[in-house]
Amino acid sequence: MTAPTNPFLLAALAACVTLAGCAGAQPVRYADIASSAKLQADPGGKSSRIPYAYSPEVDWRSYRSVIIDPVTIYRGRDNQFEKISEANKHRLADYMREQFSQRLGQDLRVVDRPARDTIRVKLTLTGARTTTAVLGTVLHFDLAGGPYNAVQGARGKEGVMMGSVMYAVEIEDAATGQLLSAYVTKQYPNAMNVKASFGALAASMAGIRKGADELAEKLSAGRL
Repeated sequence: MTAPTNPFLLAALAACVTLAGCAGAQPVRYADIASSAKLQADPGGKSSRIPYAYSPEVDWRSYRSVIIDPVTIYRGRDNQFEKISEANKHRLADYMREQFSQRLGQDLRVVDRPARDTIRVKLTLTGARTTTAVLGTVLHFDLAGGPYNAVQGARGKEGVMMGSVMYAVEIEDAATGQLLSAYVTKQYPNAMNVKASFGALAASMAGIRKGADELAEKLSAGRL
């Protein structure tokens, strides 16, 4: 069953899908991030989720504990917040620290003091976009967006008019301050995740959970 829409709405949505303008921007090499100068573009240019990263060889298995700093809200001129209130920025920042602490804490001890076997994770919220009210949900069922979102979901790409979140991750040796890894990323739910289309921040929060899971899995596997 498809949700009813009027012809004018269908035309507008079809144009949006055709232009792929509703998918939003990609993360940049944020100028005011401490690791910015070390970030390298994805050599193949294929990664939309992590377009810039710094990944030297590191023996991740030698680290057993983690310090997770309070999440910083990026204030640089090249931030990518799209009509996000200050209250919602802080809400996302708090949620990010909570989710990363919970997920990384499954494999590492979460501590608050540096030690030789400890990494420090610094998270910077650099951008976010809310899900467009009503349309984000309607497009999961409507003929204007359903097929497009199905293709996007199969490709692991963004759904039309769905929210997203962008942030930087910097991981240091807590004892020495040496930068071990850094990257900027854009995270969002699967394009066919209907649940994540309900609520302005639901998709951004789903992206945060997804990003926390991915980092934890990579650290556990020792292949960040």
